[in-house]
Amino acid sequence: MEKTVMTLVGKRALEKELKKLLQVDRPQVIKDIEEARAHGDLSENAEYHAAKEQQGFITGRISEIKSKLGTAEVINPNQITTTERAAFSATVSLENQETGETKIYQIVGTDEADINNGKIGYQSPFARKMIGRFVGDEIEHVTPKGEQVWIITDVVFK
Repeated sequence: MEKTVMTLVGKRALEKELKKLLQVDRPQVIKDIEEARAHGDLSENAEYHAAKEQQGFITGRISEIKSKLGTAEVINPNQITTTERAAFSATVSLENQETGETKIYQIVGTDEADINNGKIGYQSPFARKMIGRFVGDEIEHVTPKGEQVWIITDVVFK
């Protein structure tokens, strides 16, 4: 079975979401279904159908999270011995060769990726180009705006 690679923060976020789904969302949707049933004819009851659809979503998400947690491989950055090369869970600082623009990304699990918060999934094309590279190495990356060249300026594990 394939492992689901994640950081400790990502694992805790999934555990928190699972707890909420089990203790808050699922009991609420069950109440919503009971209330909608009390309104009579189910064939034309939009509230009932919406609640059943929500119940299906919640059930599916619970199964998905349990599966991911069951196959989780948590990477602890404190246990990484090679700190001079970019790897999973590293925070990588980059500078655009042309513009001087700087970016900082943490390489995380696919479910944790949030580009707006500087977290990119380790399977993304840009992260794959960073992994294994050292400070000072150049990374060429093609974007819709054209080819860009970035230099790794720092690699930190925290």
